[in-house]
Amino acid sequence: MTSVFLCFRDSPQRRRALAAAPGAPERYQLFGLDQLAGRGFAMRHNLESATEPPAWARVAGRGIKRALEAAGGYGGDFATVLASLRLANRSDVVLSTVDTVGIPLMLVKRRGRLRPPLVYVAIGLPERLARLRTDRMRGLYAAALRSCSAVVAYSSKEADDIRRWVDERGGAPRVEFVPFGVDPSSFAPDGGDAGGEVVSIGADPHRDFALLLRVAGRMPGVAFRIVTTADHARALGTRPENVALESDLPFEQMRGRLAAARLVALPVRENSYSGATTVLLQAMALEKPVVVTRTSAIATGYGLVDGENVRLVAPGDDAGFEKALADVLGDDFHARALGVSARVTVARELSWERYVSRFQQLLDDAVAAPAPSRSEPD
Repeated sequence: MTSVFLCFRDSPQRRRALAAAPGAPERYQLFGLDQLAGRGFAMRHNLESATEPPAWARVAGRGIKRALEAAGGYGGDFATVLASLRLANRSDVVLSTVDTVGIPLMLVKRRGRLRPPLVYVAIGLPERLARLRTDRMRGLYAAALRSCSAVVAYSSKEADDIRRWVDERGGAPRVEFVPFGVDPSSFAPDGGDAGGEVVSIGADPHRDFALLLRVAGRMPGVAFRIVTTADHARALGTRPENVALESDLPFEQMRGRLAAARLVALPVRENSYSGATTVLLQAMALEKPVVVTRTSAIATGYGLVDGENVRLVAPGDDAGFEKALADVLGDDFHARALGVSARVTVARELSWERYVSRFQQLLDDAVAAPAPSRSEPD
């Protein structure tokens, strides 16, 4: 039986997902932990303890992070990684689910402290690599990425950018684009009547809620609802009277807002990795008509076709976003057709089972492959 060590970013949302019963929809935040266990993998993870990392790991982690950043590098949660190394080294393969722990893991892997093969999921890595300030750090990070058995991105653009960046510095690692997925049974339409609101949900830093507020101000007869984090909510300032605002909702309430939406609006600023992807796929699975920004992150690889299964609008295009919303709100047949086609797309191409199968193959390949050679100097 292959043993897998999952390394998560520690957060209240992740802790709640881990505490939820198997099969609960919010456990999608666990990157296939349950499904991989069901396929015969022995699963462990870094959040099995309810306490924070021990003092020695916190002190060492802060020191490494400070030294790395002083030298022109980019840090991460070294304390969590150092505290979990002993358990990780007992596994056959390590799966890092986010850059916060992925960057420390690939660096300790490069130093020989992490022995099993590492599969590293990157979410916004090109933007982090751009912040490296010296050639020495750029060379170190390129070598660390080459020490990974595979680097995974949820955007084909991000995968291309990572591959190109490392290849320019001596040869690229295996970089795979894996489309994100959603469980159509957990996000199934209930057949009830949708409410009258345009709903926008999201927490990532690239959400363009400011654009949505401007558009809402020009559509006073339409009710809007934004569900986001407290930090996002504070940054929004004043808003039109037709915009309701909620922050930090539990998962089930968030899902309820999405299920009750008449239309889902997801404006996003241009970037390589985020297209409101998770909420987009959840809304599509719920048969909701969606107006979403065509960022580089979702422009290819997700089967999105403007006017067929979603409405796509260029980044920063207030007028285009407003027109797309008005078109869908003013044509119930068009809205219904978009939603039905959206769910078909998810079930056919973007299901959670397909997503987990891709990771199963990557983990199997990592275990079967010979260890990368560590021939480059630091």
